[in-house]
This record gives sequence, structure tokens and C-alpha cells, in this order.
Amino acid sequence: MRKLRREVKIGPLAIGGENPVAVQSMLNVPIRDLAGNVAQARRLEEAGCQIIRVTVPSAEDARVVAAIKEQVALPLVADIHFDYRAAIAAAEAGADKIRINPGNIGGDERVAAVVKACKARNLPIRIGVNAGSLEKDLLQKYGSPTPEALCESALRHVRILERHDFEDIVISIKSSHVPTVIAAYRLLAERCDYPLHIGVTEAGTYRMGLIKSAMGIGGLLLDGIGDTLRVSLTDEPEKEVEAGFDILRAAGFEVPGPEVVSCPTCGRTNIKVAEIAQEVERQLKGCKKPLKVAVMGCVVNGPGEAREADIGIAGGVDSAVLFVKGRQVRTLRGDIVGQLIEEIGRL
Repeated sequence: MRKLRREVKIGPLAIGGENPVAVQSMLNVPIRDLAGNVAQARRLEEAGCQIIRVTVPSAEDARVVAAIKEQVALPLVADIHFDYRAAIAAAEAGADKIRINPGNIGGDERVAAVVKACKARNLPIRIGVNAGSLEKDLLQKYGSPTPEALCESALRHVRILERHDFEDIVISIKSSHVPTVIAAYRLLAERCDYPLHIGVTEAGTYRMGLIKSAMGIGGLLLDGIGDTLRVSLTDEPEKEVEAGFDILRAAGFEVPGPEVVSCPTCGRTNIKVAEIAQEVERQLKGCKKPLKVAVMGCVVNGPGEAREADIGIAGGVDSAVLFVKGRQVRTLRGDIVGQLIEEIGRL
């Protein structure tokens, strides 16, 4: 059962409450390359990304926010480190959310200035705690970036904003260690009701990054924790978006588009299941029908094991049996994939 948090709006997108979990990614083009950032943001939009984050190192760099907002309709988060002036400039340039840690931007007057800029434009602030940049006193207290240390750091930053009468807050507490991530978010979910952005930071390249993210994010989603997510990969941001929706689907959330399931094959298999399944996925890319499509290796177990699929095939000898909702319909020969795609189009 999903734990309902308070609702926060990021531009036109509402998160928390009963709103769907939103998938986020971050631009990785050099910040001064405005055209490159805009182009990548548009690719993310086409990939289905729901929230985009861009780094804004200085007030001058806030022009990237305006450039993206002119051509991309998605909510845009400005990622700020240390420089409160960059946060104000990003807010003025059209950012929909500011990601900042109020405890590391200087004195109370600077926090007040950022809060004032965000309040004037109804912008939320995401507090982003990272195990790699935990406060020195908390490292001394706990000895390492423990879940308790991460949670205490996040709540410390929250209290700073609350003292300024600001509660339009989203929180993330990330580590590259999956058990720490899960334990920290569980603690935080018990201690506040602000919406939570979840993820495993510095997860790695595609293979290991996907595994660690699926474990961390998927585990939290199954606990009912998470209002937005990012799959952090050392790869193209579009792959983060694709992986994010795949993790949501695997955790039982409704996700637009078809899901392709396939068997691991065995000695009974007489068709090239892997090639067929990959080609079906490729041809269905961009399809928005909420279907489960099965590619099974044999008719012995195929239709039964894929009984919950809307449509699928089970391999025969140079042929495949077409089944719909577990019921055998006819035998396909020749262009098996093409015929299956045609049948999917008729559903």
C-alpha cells in the first residue's frame, strides 16, 4: 500500500498524494552549450520523461533554464550547489523547482532570499542529501553516512526551511549503497510526510546501475515509498527514463505502453525466442496500448504460463501458435513477428 504524502506542484505536474509516481532524469550536456541542453531536453520529452533537472552552477548559467523552458513543456528543476544567487536567478529564469540544501548556502539571510524568490513564484524546494557530502558533525556523530545520519541531515535542512515558514518541500536522501538507501528512506518516511524523490546515486554504468537501481527503487516502491524517481546511470539520460518506467511496471504500477514477457527457453524450443522478443519490443516502441505481450518458446507450457497476457505466441516447429488471453487462435508461419504486430494492432 502506497504511503500518501502531502501534495506538491512542480509547474503543471502534481506529485505526492494520490498522483502517479513521476519519472525524472538530468541533463548531462556542458552547461554553456545552450543548444545542446535544449536538444537533449527535447529528446527526454520525446522519451516520456516527466521531470527534467539541469545544473545551474552560477547566476549567469541560469540562462540555460530560460532556453529550455522556451522549447520544452516539461517541469524543469534547477540543481543548485552552494550559490544562493544561482537559485534566485534560476527562479527568475522560469525554473519550476529549486534543488538546494539550505544548510550549505550561507547565513540565514541567504536562505530567506531563496525562500522569498520561491514563494513569489510558488516554486517548491527539493532538499537533496547525499552520502558523499554529509555534514562533518554528523559524520563524527555516526562514524559514517549511516541511514540515521542521512535522515538527520535531511530533517535538519527541512527545519531550516520550516523556520522561514516554507513547507513546499520535496526530499531525497541518496547513497550508492542499496541497503543504506532503503533503510534511510524508511526512516524518513516515518518521520515526515513530505513527498520523497527516490533513487540510488552513483549507481554505475548501465548493467550494474540498472541492477542497483531496480533493487533500491523497486524495494522502496514495494514498501509504498516514492513520489518521484530517477534511475542514475552513467549513460544517456533517455535510458534512465526507459529504466524508470520499467522499474515502475515491474513493481506493479500502471505504465503506458505494452509490456513484453518471454520465457528463458529450454530444449523444447524450436523458434528464436530471444530474437523474436527483441524485435517485438523494437516494433512496439512508441506504442501506448496498455498490453501484455508474450513470446513463449513452446506450446507445452507457453499459453498457460502466459495466461495473463493479452496476446502472445508459443513456438512450434518453424511456426508459432497465436493465443489471446490464453486461448489458442491460429498458427502463424513465415513472418511471425509481422503477423503478431498486425494482430496487436487490431486489439
